[in-house]
Amino acid sequence: MAELVYRPVIGLALAMFRVWDLKIDCRGSENIPRSGGAVLVSNHISYLDFVFNGLAARPQKRLVRFMAKESVFRHRVAGPLMRGMKHIPVDRAQGEAAYAHALDSLRSGEVVGVFPEATISQSFTLKTFKSGAVRLAQEAGVPLVPMALWGTQRLWTKGRPRTFRRSHLPVTIRVGAPLEAPRGQYAGALTARLRERVQELLEAAQRAYPGRPKGPDDTWWMPAHLGGTAPAPEEPSAAKAR
Repeated sequence: MAELVYRPVIGLALAMFRVWDLKIDCRGSENIPRSGGAVLVSNHISYLDFVFNGLAARPQKRLVRFMAKESVFRHRVAGPLMRGMKHIPVDRAQGEAAYAHALDSLRSGEVVGVFPEATISQSFTLKTFKSGAVRLAQEAGVPLVPMALWGTQRLWTKGRPRTFRRSHLPVTIRVGAPLEAPRGQYAGALTARLRERVQELLEAAQRAYPGRPKGPDDTWWMPAHLGGTAPAPEEPSAAKAR
């Protein structure tokens, strides 16, 4: 089936990356299956994370259908693009329809992208994972593919101005080995294992990341446990005051 919207959007994104002179280090794309369904699971630290998650699948010639909040689909510019790329709207008050839509996509051989934290982590550390990604993989009989991003928060994140300029900023992407999701296994235990995998990938991405704060006023994007001034996980409201 022709992708009249998705592929041109990818081309535009790649052109913008060149304009911004982003230094993208992506490793592990071979872990994304070349065919068949899979649930791609990532941490969430930026409004642009879905773009970079999709970029990681490009070497495998896969297009990822992301689950995103329904309000994005009502935006006059983003809405038509999201629908044209066949992403999946999620009404948090009535999630059954989104779940069924994602399940149908997986069973038809699509890769579905999920952010199990549900919202951007303002501490840039992992929040609690919801079990929906695991339950989808179990019911569809497809693997979970964990991945982690680092550096995307410096481009555009909650409570901070956008940085869309020639910035030379690095972005690190790490994709891990698939995790099978047997039907009989307790979803909570498998969700905990999945979070551990994403945490390991996040730490690997942070170790490999070449960027450092440029001074005392540029430590906001580093979590507290790495010496930065991002709010602690239990204090997300602190970011709103910045």
